[in-house]
Amino acid sequence: MIDLTPKSERLLTMKGLCIQGRTGETWIDIVKGVDVHLNRGEVLGLIGESGAGKSTIGLAAMGFARPGCRIVGGELDFDGINLRTASPRQLQKLHGKRIAYVAQSAAASFNPAFRLINQFAESPVQHGVSSYDQAVEDGKQLFQTLNLPDPENFGFRYPHQVSGGQLQRAMTAMAMSCKPDLIIFDEPTTALDVTTQIEVLAAIKHIVKRFNTAAIYVTHDLAVVSQMADRIMVLRHGELVEENTTREMIEAPQKEYTRDLLSTRTYRKAPISLEESEKPILEVKNLNAFYSDFHVLKDINLRVLPATTMAVVGESGSGKSTLARCITGLLPPKTGTIEFEGDTLPSSYKNRDKEQLRRIQMIYQMPDTALNPRQRISEIIGRPLTFYLGLTGAERDKRIAELLELIELPTDFANRIPSELSGGQKQRICIARALAANPDLIICDEVTSALDELVSEEILKLLQRLQDELKVSYLFITHDLATVKAISDEIIVMLQGEIVEQGRRDTVLTPPFHEYTDLLLSSVPEMDPDWLDNLLEKRQQTSER
Repeated sequence: MIDLTPKSERLLTMKGLCIQGRTGETWIDIVKGVDVHLNRGEVLGLIGESGAGKSTIGLAAMGFARPGCRIVGGELDFDGINLRTASPRQLQKLHGKRIAYVAQSAAASFNPAFRLINQFAESPVQHGVSSYDQAVEDGKQLFQTLNLPDPENFGFRYPHQVSGGQLQRAMTAMAMSCKPDLIIFDEPTTALDVTTQIEVLAAIKHIVKRFNTAAIYVTHDLAVVSQMADRIMVLRHGELVEENTTREMIEAPQKEYTRDLLSTRTYRKAPISLEESEKPILEVKNLNAFYSDFHVLKDINLRVLPATTMAVVGESGSGKSTLARCITGLLPPKTGTIEFEGDTLPSSYKNRDKEQLRRIQMIYQMPDTALNPRQRISEIIGRPLTFYLGLTGAERDKRIAELLELIELPTDFANRIPSELSGGQKQRICIARALAANPDLIICDEVTSALDELVSEEILKLLQRLQDELKVSYLFITHDLATVKAISDEIIVMLQGEIVEQGRRDTVLTPPFHEYTDLLLSSVPEMDPDWLDNLLEKRQQTSER
């Protein structure tokens, strides 16, 4: 029997950690002799580009390796407990009670059939921490601490009935349900808009400090991790590049790779001449959409010109993704019309012909839920090639290889399944799948949100090159204002289902700003460890006036 009582100030020690991943029948090293230590109440940031091994190390801190991976070397000690030799039953007693995990994709992590409060209560009840009734009361208190709306009743909703930001905070509450000693946060704000991200970061910081919980914070965003971590480790290709306190890392990075990560995104699309008289490729007129009785989109009007990029920005719940669902026919609008090159599209995709479907493709926000986990990458990319273009056999295989090269992934990735890829690699597969249909308009729903700064910039350059060569148009839904500045020609700003500002990029992003646009811009994290605290203090002072 393992003794679960705390032993010392040092909570976690990993020495010479080696982890392998399987590609076909071959095992390759993905974490190569990394040392990690963590004290009680300390927050450690793990940063690096996609595939650096960040999430793999975070999961190893639980004594866990995802399918297709195996821990092959090194020591794993959690408060005197050897996680490598612990039995599955012993690990089960630790998971949820003393070590908790907050995943990147909240939507993929909750059971859609159960209310949030039931899922919150499951861990403390199973671990004998509290009764169900007490767990429900604890849940309400944590929902209030995390600034969730109507905390008394919030937990009685189903996962699909709350926004992405609210669901991410609900997952943080679940992780805290047993007051664990260690929480692994795996990109917990990646898919959130900047205003919601502020709320989640503030809530995480508050709750970690309040309960003296140690945390490993996995992210590719240095500006975000600088608000949360006491110490930062920079990883690349499964190896440690550099380690230091957060302030020292930000102010005086020692390695060139770290300096590259710290550098501000430099790519920016050159302004183009937009002729308002030009016939749009897509025109939305007086669009209104509902979820049951809830009015989600209110009199939306927009025009996307050929070979241009329109960015759609706004906070969680503003209607951005619902607009995309209407355009693609996934959600028939209540009123209004959607015209593609002057022809009115049927409101439902079921009534659109194959050519209409081919010409408008969508890249979804969450690759974890967008990719079939049982299919190989060759099947995922190959299906639209066969369905829309009739490609089969060697011709199809050749095009799959070309698309993988286009998104800068090795051609042998065609034989992998999604679970063998990192989050950023999965997103690039989603991009390749959309490109496979040779569309005229691509709706990009947060396509760079899961990517680190270096890879994100390359993807934006790739998308721009494709636009220049193929004259494809983009409707670019994003919460990342750096992306908006980089790739957009025109911008619409949405709030509570309405367009509150619309215009050319340089017009919208040049002072004086619209009040809501100003709020969005002021919520973009800066590479300063004091930025979040200063912002929250400033907003508190403003609200008290």
